[in-house]
Amino acid sequence: MLEDPENIKLIFIALFGTIFLVTIAVVLLFIVFNNKKNKLIQTNLQAKIEDQKRRHDLELKALRGQMNPHFVHNSLNAIQYYIQQNEVEKSETYLAKFSKLMRQFFDFSRRKTVSLQEEVSLIKNYLYIEKMRFEEKIDFKINVDDKLDVEEEHIPSMILQPIVENAINHGLFHKKGKGKLNINFQQIKTNCFRVSIEDNGIGIKASKTLNKPLEHKKTSHSSAAIEERIHFLNQSSNYEVSYSILDLSDEDQKETGTRVTLTFNHNYNDED
Repeated sequence: MLEDPENIKLIFIALFGTIFLVTIAVVLLFIVFNNKKNKLIQTNLQAKIEDQKRRHDLELKALRGQMNPHFVHNSLNAIQYYIQQNEVEKSETYLAKFSKLMRQFFDFSRRKTVSLQEEVSLIKNYLYIEKMRFEEKIDFKINVDDKLDVEEEHIPSMILQPIVENAINHGLFHKKGKGKLNINFQQIKTNCFRVSIEDNGIGIKASKTLNKPLEHKKTSHSSAAIEERIHFLNQSSNYEVSYSILDLSDEDQKETGTRVTLTFNHNYNDED
């Protein structure tokens, strides 16, 4: 009976069908399991990304918080120094500029980005105060490319002022003779611009030699804080920022000073 070809054929078909159904079931179970596993991985990855984004935002706020007291401290020292000269009219001018600067500072420090117009205004006010403090021994120029829309183009808030402050305190402060500071904003392409901050001070090498006894103090790490902030900006989806610093004597041994160059490429993936 079992040797009947028809029976053998039916048994073979039944066995093949069973194997086929079991295989399909196993494949379907594997697909379902794999999909659940992938969804779990994606969920965990998304949670990790969101956590990293929150951490970067908190770290950026913390870095701004570390810069703010340093900025205020130097501004208060500047105003105290000039008021002690006992010149009423100039002191009033100084106080008016300082008051405006403080309003800008507290406004901008709460924001992630500001327009280039606002950033240029803050830097100008800061430099006017420093120029008065140094009794006109500092000249500065701020050049903005006509191609840049200063009202629409934005920049991370409070990122340039610490660099300008470094140029004055570590470069021009120790210079003998007239100090000069040039700040240039240049359009590179759509949503991309470059800022160069160049002084004719003593240069990075000489400044490091002078500040070597202070290298373990917190105040000597402002450049590291700037680089760290740029690192976190580059971890976000909004900006690609390049940063370089050059001792001008490396280009020409007859020159002294420092040039800091930053290039901002705004991705505009999401609004601040």
